Amino acid sequence: MESLVQVCKINRESSVVSDSHDSRQNIIMQEKKFEFSFEVYDGIDELDADDRQLLIEARNVTGQAYAPYSNFHVGAAAKLSNNKIVTGTNQENASYPVGICAERVLLSAISSLHPGMAIETMAVSYQSKKIKSDHPISPCGMCRQALLECEGRTGKPIRLILAGIEGEVYVIRSASLLLPLAFTSEELG
Repeated sequence: MESLVQVCKINRESSVVSDSHDSRQNIIMQEKKFEFSFEVYDGIDELDADDRQLLIEARNVTGQAYAPYSNFHVGAAAKLSNNKIVTGTNQENASYPVGICAERVLLSAISSLHPGMAIETMAVSYQSKKIKSDHPISPCGMCRQALLECEGRTGKPIRLILAGIEGEVYVIRSASLLLPLAFTSEELG
């Protein structure tokens, strides 16, 4: 199996160019595509009972978020491999870089309260005073990296359920699918 690093292979060949002003080389490139599939449901009622309950937990916990600056309240709920449910919310700070997203709050809580326990499924939802919460949102890049690290640490994929307070629901079989060409511990040797 080829590694993701081999996705783009570029060979440069010298060529004689008839136009003396054009010093470009011919480039032969192999292009590859990264795709993944995910499930899309019209609403929460189409989910099975466990997924529906987890999404309800994520939606409910958005009210506990501390988001006085963005007014973008995010809640996350995870079902662990021991069947316990743990929740987390985003926590903002007047010094913006100090704030932390709901997904990473949740990962930290799980790591502290249930060390080594794998996450089966994580649901993420949001409420906002500025936009309608009627479509799924996806974890930010930093959270994607943290989710990938957690998957690597436990050796188990984290299934994601993404939704607003109403509307469509996305189900993604592994958080790693959201971060192609990821930087992982393997790069550190």
